[in-house]
Amino acid sequence: MIKNILARILAIWTALAFVGSMLIFILPIWAAGFFGEPISTAWMVRFSRMWMALYFPLSFIKVKISGKEFFQKNENYIVVCNHNSFMDVPLSSPGIPGANKTIAKVEMSRIPLFGIIYKRGSVLIDRKDENSRKESYQKMKDVLNMGMHMCIYPEGTRNKTDEPLKSFHDGAFRLSMETGKKIIPAIIRGTKEMLPTHKTFYFWPGKISMQFLEPIDPNQFNDILALKEHVYQTMLKELTRY
Repeated sequence: MIKNILARILAIWTALAFVGSMLIFILPIWAAGFFGEPISTAWMVRFSRMWMALYFPLSFIKVKISGKEFFQKNENYIVVCNHNSFMDVPLSSPGIPGANKTIAKVEMSRIPLFGIIYKRGSVLIDRKDENSRKESYQKMKDVLNMGMHMCIYPEGTRNKTDEPLKSFHDGAFRLSMETGKKIIPAIIRGTKEMLPTHKTFYFWPGKISMQFLEPIDPNQFNDILALKEHVYQTMLKELTRY
């Protein structure tokens, strides 16, 4: 009971910290859009790192990122992450080395003020619209062609099950096969415990981490399904190691 009450007080605090720190960086992130791609996204990511460097300590969140050495200079990748909570994107987008965009649902872009930042760092998709899905796929190719990384959550939505990993959709792996871009799996830990999906307005601070694994070359696989299964098993093995 006491923990639940405290967690809701902390939820109010972290919401205020998020909005307050966002207001400091929203103007430069908005202004970065005038430079054109990929420069605008590169600056957006830099400002986002500064933002999170302020927000995380204010919210009593400790962050650990490992495996950055797998990102080779002058190469860009498709980064696939497991999806636990709303805290995943504030961790992953600034944590990925270099300019990157995340595939994201269009609904979040309609939130006042925050939507400005959300649009800057995302390839937006309306899952109910077939044309939007086709357009977003081409936009992801454009992101890769401009030399940026593309971050995708292949589970599609947050994992609200008790399983460590939900089944994967094909999109990220089809993109990899068609573009020849290597996949870097990323393991996110701690965000589900911080923002449990079964509790409303609940926040419990602690440690979160993102671990990048070795790149996987799509040219080593015969088809999309084989690539998808290999990435899935690689991530599942790492998630269940502990």
